[in-house]
Amino acid sequence: MPVDLPPHLLWPLAGLFGLCLGSFLNVVITRLPVMLMREWRAEARDALELEAETPPRFNLVTPGSMCPRCETPIAWHDNLPLLGWLKRRGRCARCGGRISAQYPLVELAGGLLTLAVVALFGATLEGLFIIGACLALLAMAVIDLRTQLLPDILTLPLLWAGLLYQLLFQPLLLPSAVIGAMAGYLSLWSFYWLFKAITGKEGMGYGDFKLLAALGAWLSWPYLPMVLILAAGAGALVGGIAQLTLPRLRGAPMPFGPWLAAAGWIALLAGEPLMAAYLGMVS
Repeated sequence: MPVDLPPHLLWPLAGLFGLCLGSFLNVVITRLPVMLMREWRAEARDALELEAETPPRFNLVTPGSMCPRCETPIAWHDNLPLLGWLKRRGRCARCGGRISAQYPLVELAGGLLTLAVVALFGATLEGLFIIGACLALLAMAVIDLRTQLLPDILTLPLLWAGLLYQLLFQPLLLPSAVIGAMAGYLSLWSFYWLFKAITGKEGMGYGDFKLLAALGAWLSWPYLPMVLILAAGAGALVGGIAQLTLPRLRGAPMPFGPWLAAAGWIALLAGEPLMAAYLGMVS
């Protein structure tokens, strides 16, 4: 059942909700890879029968937000989504060190995505599911850009959430979504092994397979060709330009996850008209 709010309340609340979710995503983006590395390190030491380490507690809650340079705790008023970064002009209040523009950009993206979903789906339970999918894709895109990792702890819940979404809101599409999950995984898995057989190199990681499987669950299998065309086209264009204009990037591996995530946003938010146009072009 939709939340019935007047527009002058709905839009500010939706935007603020998205900004706050974007702020939380920044915590996930910066801390989750470190948490996973610590876990893998502990497992490796255990396998090698080395003495266990006891590092300081580190998770999504502890320690509190701090400057990445001087580790001074950030005051609550400097931690407000978007406003805190703008207030300090992207610098630490104590040491003056730069704080990455990633923080306000992710918060702004969270707010804009939430507003877009509310405009298209309304303030409904279905819209809340779509917001969750869009923000999960945002987190994975930035993590992949930073670390070239697409953690199972994000990709696999997104896949199951996509199947639950179909079960609740589009039960007739559930078989197509299951096929989409299988086809999404197997298509990139097959490309990976074909590319490796021809070149001897790995063209992508297993996280990309799982991310496309998740998108197949959310969108159903007929959308997968369009998603792949959008992702591969944008990735090739932007990656090619970046490698031509930035010498330090030449020969460097380019993550595919951000382009899959961007194609997923487009398909989730504007899939039906795009699919109609795509089918018109290929027919």
